[in-house]
Amino acid sequence: MGFTLRPLGDRVVIKPVEQETQLPSGIVLPETASEKPQLGEVLAVGPGRKTEEGKRIPLDVSVGQKVTFPKYAGTELRLNGETYLIMREEDILAIVEEE
Repeated sequence: MGFTLRPLGDRVVIKPVEQETQLPSGIVLPETASEKPQLGEVLAVGPGRKTEEGKRIPLDVSVGQKVTFPKYAGTELRLNGETYLIMREEDILAIVEEE
């Protein structure tokens, strides 16, 4: 059964990117043994927050961008064995752009 997460307001849905960490000794720590991921891909964005006058302010992030966020930001959601984060745009620290 499929599903669609459609965030409201200034919220975004992020798929955390699982990263392995390699120690200087060559030992690779899987994601489960290290700290929570702080990098993810934006899967969905809300329409933006409303001002007191009712005007929509669009978000600065868009679907497909990679972003970084604090360790414990957002609400974790598990669906069909996958982990997603739903957080406000203001909790996103930066957009990660590859050169």
